[in-house]
Amino acid sequence: MRTRNIALSSVAVATAVLGVAGTAVADSTPAPSASAKTRTGDGAQGLCKRAPKIDKRLHKALGRLQGKAGVRGSVARLEKRVEKAKAAGHTEIATFLNHKLTYRKSLVPTLQQRQKDLAKVATWCRTQHHNAASS
Repeated sequence: MRTRNIALSSVAVATAVLGVAGTAVADSTPAPSASAKTRTGDGAQGLCKRAPKIDKRLHKALGRLQGKAGVRGSVARLEKRVEKAKAAGHTEIATFLNHKLTYRKSLVPTLQQRQKDLAKVATWCRTQHHNAASS
């Protein structure tokens, strides 16, 4: 019984001390100064810097998606898997793979459009003297 009372009183004291210390710390944090820089840009400089890497990733993804049946991740390979599942009579598997195929096919035009948009961004970056060509 005595041990329980000591433990409870220790917890109460610790809570009180931490509560006061927490309030003191919260009051001592400085407010942001008016001279602090706030970023309000659209991220153009960062995008211009990353454009070459983004282009490489898009090119790689499109190459994989548009690859032949032997390429992992290609639309052709997934089409072949759907055909095999249907031929084996695995309708649930065929349905699952067919939905996956529909999504994968929808990625191709999306990535192609991103590639076109990125080319325009890279051109803009070069005219603005950002580093889109280097890196």
